[in-house]
Amino acid sequence: MKYEVEVLSPVKRKVAVTVLSEEVDAALAATTALYKQRYEIKGFRKGKAPASVIEAKYKAQIYNEATTDLINLQINEIMAELGLTPVSRIDVDAKVFEKGKDFAYTLAFEIAPEFELPEYAGLAVEEEIAEVGDKDVSEVERRILENAAKLSTLSEVREPKDGEIVTISFGAYKDGAVFDGIKAESFDLTLGAGQALTEFEDMVKTLKTGESGEREITFPKDFINTRMAGQSLTMKATLHAIKKKEIPELTDEVAKKAGGFESVDKMREAIRASYLSNRKQLNRAAAQKKLLDGLLAGVDFPLPPSMVEDRMDRLTQDVIYRLERQGKSLESLGKSLKDLKEEQRSLAEEAVKHELFLLAVAKKESLEVTPQEMDKALNDIARQNMQDFFEIKRYYEENNLLVPLRDRLLADKAVEAVYAKAAVTQVPARAAQ
Repeated sequence: MKYEVEVLSPVKRKVAVTVLSEEVDAALAATTALYKQRYEIKGFRKGKAPASVIEAKYKAQIYNEATTDLINLQINEIMAELGLTPVSRIDVDAKVFEKGKDFAYTLAFEIAPEFELPEYAGLAVEEEIAEVGDKDVSEVERRILENAAKLSTLSEVREPKDGEIVTISFGAYKDGAVFDGIKAESFDLTLGAGQALTEFEDMVKTLKTGESGEREITFPKDFINTRMAGQSLTMKATLHAIKKKEIPELTDEVAKKAGGFESVDKMREAIRASYLSNRKQLNRAAAQKKLLDGLLAGVDFPLPPSMVEDRMDRLTQDVIYRLERQGKSLESLGKSLKDLKEEQRSLAEEAVKHELFLLAVAKKESLEVTPQEMDKALNDIARQNMQDFFEIKRYYEENNLLVPLRDRLLADKAVEAVYAKAAVTQVPARAAQ
């Protein structure tokens, strides 16, 4: 094998590879030998059929497999010799071996740019001291009491109000028939919480306990249920009951049920400790970002297009996911998917620049990610998604996600390495804006 490297740009490389006929024939012979041991041919004992017979029967498979295997082997050899680590998919332009003939193919891929790291040891940065106020603790207590509240049904016959919970039966109708199976019995709805369309809630708030009503409602074009979007439907509802939350007093019993705390005081101690730990992490992260932003402002380097595109895709999917959580769709923004993706470009470029900078730091500091650290990260992902560890690991392997995960862990280590060498000053927390 011989090859020539063409520098297309600071982040793009093209490699033209030539494989001599002798190496082609050797690869074909090796793959044919594997097929000889793998398959039985009628009239021959397993492994005893002549190579010519095996090749005649499985020629297409043998030639394709031999070509792919040799290319993959040579890619690893070439990258090791060049000392390059592609940050993109390797595009292979190749045909299939021909016996007795030289074979040529090309590789195209992107790499991280080379640039000079600025000096980061001893840089000054301020980190705010973590503080927890009584209001913070009181807010957590309020949520705990909300969760511990019991519902009581009002005996009073009247119209419901915002903040109250109504038990209703409802359905969507078009031309007198239930539309798309949308119908429910004894459904609890909190009024004024944005759980339903305002027009529907307004109709429910005109009913008294035991009464039924209906209203023609035109659903928004960006409604989350695409089959209902833009439709004019008759919404019918019957109000069965009005309920209100009875907020309990904060007692040791409530604290025990909330988290197994011995007492209210112990619960408050745990809340403060948890808040303090989170604030410390947030303040540290904010200081680290400020430090990195200052370092990055002094360097400039080209970004691999594939990394930017990949980050734009991920950011776009995050936006769509948040819209769906809000009951909205992409159409509600009045933008196309292409436009939305393009809007993420500046954020994507900033994120990629951060990542490449930190990976350069990781290389300088000789940082590594151990197999145990990879498994821990995968286990955390599995636990967060309530999935099996081995299923998550297999998914990451099959979808080539292990390298991005490793790079993220390396970047995290690099952040800590830079911060450990900084001159950090603790300062009082600034008042919230």
